[in-house]
Amino acid sequence: MIKVTRINNSEIIINSDLIEFVESSPDTIISLTDGKKIIVKETPDDIIQKVAKFRRLTLGIDLTQELKN
Repeated sequence: MIKVTRINNSEIIINSDLIEFVESSPDTIISLTDGKKIIVKETPDDIIQKVAKFRRLTLGIDLTQELKN
């Protein structure tokens, strides 16, 4: 799950496993597998970072150990 900000400044939490793709045109649009679309303030790169961070946390990957290798 990741927290994103809608254009109206309300925060929502979405299931990152349901993200099908993210596009920028110029607003960032998150398309979900169920066909819903969410327009957010974060950039596509922000979304990628949030999903990666969430997956690292849920998988228990220790980033400090990875950086040492």
